[in-house]
Amino acid sequence: MKILVVDDYATMRRIVRNLLTQIGYTDIDEAGDGVSALAKLRESKFGLIISDWNMEPMTGLQLLKEIRADAKLAPTPFIMVTAESKTENVIAAKQAGVNNYIVKPFNADTLKQKIQAVIGG
Repeated sequence: MKILVVDDYATMRRIVRNLLTQIGYTDIDEAGDGVSALAKLRESKFGLIISDWNMEPMTGLQLLKEIRADAKLAPTPFIMVTAESKTENVIAAKQAGVNNYIVKPFNADTLKQKIQAVIGG
């Protein structure tokens, strides 16, 4: 399964990539912002998107809304990563169609559980 990791912070993308590799995922691509993520999603098929919430110029929530509004991309599972555990953020993400939510910091086990909850297996 091909996974797209979206975060404007290169270190965080590397951390998520390393955690994914630890739990057995090797087909991983990265995007530094929502705009480039959308471009990649429109170019090739991904089985999962793991995106940060706080990004410029397009936030993770805006990216999620764009994906859900696009008939071709809408079914793609989406996990939101954030340092914010505010209830209103969780509700906003759920309303926008997020599949799961991870609060930083997190480890490989947490990531694995969240992915399995979303894609099964």
